Amino acid sequence: MTTLSFHTANYFKRIFFLRTELDRILTASIAFSCLLAVFRILHTGNGMFVFMIWNLFLAYIPYAISNRLTASPRRMQQPFFRYAVFVIWLLFLPNTFYILTDLYHLHDRRSHLSPEWFDLALIFSAAWNGLLLGVLSIRQMGKLYYIPIAPIMALNALGIYIGRYLRYNSWDIITNPLQLSADIIYMIIHPFRTQYAWDMIGCYTILLTFIYTMLKKLSKALN
Repeated sequence: MTTLSFHTANYFKRIFFLRTELDRILTASIAFSCLLAVFRILHTGNGMFVFMIWNLFLAYIPYAISNRLTASPRRMQQPFFRYAVFVIWLLFLPNTFYILTDLYHLHDRRSHLSPEWFDLALIFSAAWNGLLLGVLSIRQMGKLYYIPIAPIMALNALGIYIGRYLRYNSWDIITNPLQLSADIIYMIIHPFRTQYAWDMIGCYTILLTFIYTMLKKLSKALN
C-alpha cells in the first residue's frame, strides 16, 4: 500500500466514523437499509420510501456528534462549545427514535407494489438502526455530560410526537420557532384537551427508557 492510499484510508476512517468494529458494523447496517430503499424505488418505480434514507441521515447526526466529541475530548474544556454542542445534539436526538414510528407506513404501501415481507425488513432495519444510533449516542454523551435518562427520553418522546403528529422537524426550531413554541405551550396549558398527545408521550417515555436500559444491561452481560 502506498503512503497516499494509507493516509486516504485513515482519512475516511476518521471522517465516516469507521474507527471501531462497532462503527463499521453499524455503518454497514445503515447502508443495508439504504440499499433496500433504493432497490424498492428502482424495482417499483415508486419513490415512497426515499424518506427512509433522509430519516437515517438525520438519525446519524447525533451519533456523529457524540462520536466526534468522544474522539476529541479536549474541545469539551471550552464552556461555550461544550453547551452549544450539547444543545445541538439534543435537538437532533429525537430523530434517532422517531424512525420507530415509520412502522406505521407498513400498511400504507401504495397498492402493494412490493412484498410485505420486504417492506417490513426495510422499515424494521431502519428503525433498529435508529434505536442503536440513539442508544449509543446517549451512552457516549453520558460519559461527557450528566444525562438523566428519564427526562432525556421524555424529550425524545415529545420530539417524536411533534414530528409525527404536528409535522415539525429539527429545522423548524430555527425556521419556525414561534409556531412550534406556541403549539408546545398550548399542550402544556391545556393538558386535558391534548390528552392524546400526553398519553403518547408518556407511553413512549417509558418504552424508550426500557429499551435504553435493557440494551445497556445487555451489552454488559455479553462482555
